[in-house]
Amino acid sequence: MRIRNTATAALGVLLVVVSGCSSDDGDGGDSASGSTHAHPSGSSTAATSAPAAPSTPAAPTPVIANQLPGMPPVLDAANVYSETGPEDLSPAARAARPMVYVPHNSGEVWEIDPVTFQVVARFPAGDEVQHVVPSWDMQTLYATDDIGNTITPIDPVTGQNGPRIPVDDPYNMYFTPDGAAAISVAEARRTLVFYDPHTWVEQSRLQIPECAGIDHADFTPDGRTAVFSCEFAGRVAVVDVPSRTVLRLIDMPVRNTHMGPQDVKLSPDGSRFYIADSDQGSLWVLDGAATQVIAEIPTAHGTHGIYPSRDATQLYVTNRHSGTISVLEADTGALITTWTIPGSASPDMGGVTADGTQLWLSGRYDNEVYVISTADGSLLARIPTADKPHGLCVWPQPGRYSLGHTGVTR
Repeated sequence: MRIRNTATAALGVLLVVVSGCSSDDGDGGDSASGSTHAHPSGSSTAATSAPAAPSTPAAPTPVIANQLPGMPPVLDAANVYSETGPEDLSPAARAARPMVYVPHNSGEVWEIDPVTFQVVARFPAGDEVQHVVPSWDMQTLYATDDIGNTITPIDPVTGQNGPRIPVDDPYNMYFTPDGAAAISVAEARRTLVFYDPHTWVEQSRLQIPECAGIDHADFTPDGRTAVFSCEFAGRVAVVDVPSRTVLRLIDMPVRNTHMGPQDVKLSPDGSRFYIADSDQGSLWVLDGAATQVIAEIPTAHGTHGIYPSRDATQLYVTNRHSGTISVLEADTGALITTWTIPGSASPDMGGVTADGTQLWLSGRYDNEVYVISTADGSLLARIPTADKPHGLCVWPQPGRYSLGHTGVTR
């Protein structure tokens, strides 16, 4: 676990404890310290004094109170991504061969060797493949096809794909933080469809008719609340994970309904959610309890994807229509710098390599993939692809479990 500076850690603890339990009233947790040990007093000898009762250490106070049962616990309140450093590869991720999986709206998935930058395999995975999504346990990758209503499993150890699995309108896919359900984000249905992540038997449905263009999501540190973007409604839907109900809808200050709210990312300290808005060319900032918009951070036209750096100190924000990447301070959103991809470029979705040295992104409207140095933003490679590459997945990723999408891990 990496330790951030003391001031930041202290502030993060304060912010997360206040805002991390958005779906429950009260219950801030017990702040009692560990037990003290009794010692005999006075000058009595061991032969005449009563023996001290054995002490029982007090149970440690959770870093985040009232976490979703079954979710791996948050270990650093100042950084929910503390277990996603370069050395934090799970056994399943460690067994995987390094590969970049590129889904295309043309229906194929391409596999690119991250060392040679060469395309080494390709296979059909449906009618219009949107994302390659790591399972909660990181043992399987899934290529989602919302038009054909299937997902295609991929073995990350061999790169081989298996038979397609029927799933309703899997435009995007997430997993509840406890691993109990896979969530098909059925954009065309304005619905979240919950599945058993092993048998793919449907568990339940949550229709959100007011959330046109339901798309990206992220979860509060306690795992109990999810924020889903509504791209064509200019708002977000806040969902209670245990009950699978809508808590509230929050309109953005400017309701863009063409390409409005898109990717969602929790800040490392859990104090805020960043909501990318393509038409606005900004990030909207939602408070950590997901109750209101508290700020706007201008970026550039086409703001779309948000990816933490490997040490979780920075955020890489893709600006699809501007051909740029805004680099922000992760907890505050302060702009650090802007990287420009030379020539025509449309950086869309992707992820950071396990060692943190490269950012891989699909070029949605230019039929290519970009490899960018995270040291200085220089373009390391430009790889031609098929039509409209989309939710690119860099694998393996560090972390204990996957929340889905293109590799959101904690």
